[in-house]
Amino acid sequence: MAETKTKIELQYSSLSIGEDKIVSKAKKAYGKRDIKELNIYVKPEEGKAYYVVNGDPSKSGDFDLYD
Repeated sequence: MAETKTKIELQYSSLSIGEDKIVSKAKKAYGKRDIKELNIYVKPEEGKAYYVVNGDPSKSGDFDLYD
């Protein structure tokens, strides 16, 4: 079965941010390379996203969506 090409873009009010940008910001906020699993929780009403790396709550943080 062929892989489906997808695109996700978050639009909230007059702001817009794509999936690639969100993932990039999470990786930059974490700042390390030991990422095997990256879970991102987006809260557009707060203008923030929260991440957990490798299922470890001690490897978590947040970043601004719209900067």
